[in-house]
Amino acid sequence: MDATTLGSLLVGVGAVVGGVVAFVGKRGENAITGYSSLTQDLQEERDALRLQLTESHSLRAADQAELIRLRALVIQLGGTP
Repeated sequence: MDATTLGSLLVGVGAVVGGVVAFVGKRGENAITGYSSLTQDLQEERDALRLQLTESHSLRAADQAELIRLRALVIQLGGTP
């Protein structure tokens, strides 16, 4: 094997290794991007659920206040709640 053949072989191996490194690096970059996107989606969903829960608590408090008012009215009118 002369120097030219060896040099060509090394260039070919270098190109293959470079391609593999680029491929693996791009896959890692895509995985990180996907993970970041998923994390952001989950945080948005969590925030929406927190808002929904807060609204539910407000409605429950309003319902409780209405029940207290109606019980007082029933007692005032001579009934038993």
